[in-house]
Amino acid sequence: MAADTVSFVLLSLSSLLVIVNPLGAAMIFVSLTSGFDREHKRRTAIEASWYALVILVVFALLGGLILTLFGITLAAFRIGGGILLFLIGLEMVYAKVSRSKVTATEKYEGDADDVAIMPIAIPMIAGPGAITTVIVLMDSARGLGLWADGVVFLSIGATSAVTYLMMAYSDAIVSRIGQREIRAVNRIMGILLIAIAVEFVINGLKTAFPFLAGAV
Repeated sequence: MAADTVSFVLLSLSSLLVIVNPLGAAMIFVSLTSGFDREHKRRTAIEASWYALVILVVFALLGGLILTLFGITLAAFRIGGGILLFLIGLEMVYAKVSRSKVTATEKYEGDADDVAIMPIAIPMIAGPGAITTVIVLMDSARGLGLWADGVVFLSIGATSAVTYLMMAYSDAIVSRIGQREIRAVNRIMGILLIAIAVEFVINGLKTAFPFLAGAV
């Protein structure tokens, strides 16, 4: 039981941190807010983190219901979400900006003064990958007890807080970390994300095809 608890806590926190990628978010934040003064940047970071937190909590609470309304099984969502995370991980490994995070159009639209909700909160922080992750984690928490649900919500809060700090101090971070180091960190996080994505797909296949669980 203790091993399961530690494993789930580590999975929840690491998967969300890796998919949101606060360091990468800080790099994009610097670009989107280059014309802002310090107070405007701080306020934007707070608002974006708060909106992202609310969005992820809503999907954690209602994600299963939303899938049911559309007739999507959690097993199918695990497999599809795992494939999505796998592709995002590949982009990170090859040092590319994920298209599921910020598209060229969204970055262009980010030149406006209000960028907290779009594109920073959505899709940079609470993007398809993060939403997929919280829904899958809540499904995994089912049957473990209320503490597991609490772990998912704490992981969402911790990830939002870390992302806020990285964005709030993004100018200092960018000035001290070179592009080579940032690419190295992104590649490592990409490898971790690929491993998490494969685990999502494996669990989804086991749920969809129970005979596979007996074969493993």
